[in-house]
Amino acid sequence: MQGEGADRAAGREGADRTVGRKGADRTVGRKGVGWLLAGAVCLGSWLVQNGSRDITPPVPSAAEAFAAGGHTDAAADPLPPSAPVRVRVPRIRVDAPVTGLGLDADGSLDVPPEKYRNLAGWYEDGTTPGARGTAIVAGHVDNGRGPAVFYHLGTLRKGHRVEVLREDGRTAVFTVDAVEVYEKEDFPDGKVYGAADRAELRVITCGGGFDSRSGYRGNVVVYAHLIGVREDGG
Repeated sequence: MQGEGADRAAGREGADRTVGRKGADRTVGRKGVGWLLAGAVCLGSWLVQNGSRDITPPVPSAAEAFAAGGHTDAAADPLPPSAPVRVRVPRIRVDAPVTGLGLDADGSLDVPPEKYRNLAGWYEDGTTPGARGTAIVAGHVDNGRGPAVFYHLGTLRKGHRVEVLREDGRTAVFTVDAVEVYEKEDFPDGKVYGAADRAELRVITCGGGFDSRSGYRGNVVVYAHLIGVREDGG
């Protein structure tokens, strides 16, 4: 993991980029998908340097897919919009600052700065985590120095928790409904980014196997919905 200084720097950058961007109840369309597919190609230098056979990031089992059965924790009422500050996934020891992500000139989604391994990104022109709709959080699986923030995302199981600390001091608590992996050509953009009547969250990283010539072959996607809120921000 990176040192405290880098973590603080990443956190400052995230705060700078989310100030004043409260997020409407919108969802990401195909432009978001363009980044996910392109991002899978540009990363993976750590695997190239070390050989991918033994260190390829874990992928979810078939038991965690929607097809294996649902998860029934009751949904909580959506919160007012408020930008995210940190994302925590206790099961895989993720506790990372969040930076805002916009769109590049070609309409694809920005990625968090690769030099910060412990940094997640949020699509700040979309839904804020905890508000009604589908919020999108994304992060690198690795960089040239080793595993990054969402390297272990594929090990999550239904019922595990994802927590998002927001600017309003509330912590939105989500439960995992499913974890699925998709090849690039089969990425279901409507399923991942489609509108929702309740507060939902998608956490996305690269995955689905690795090719030393073309990079990661797909994406791991965690589907979750809001089940509660902590008012203390902790």
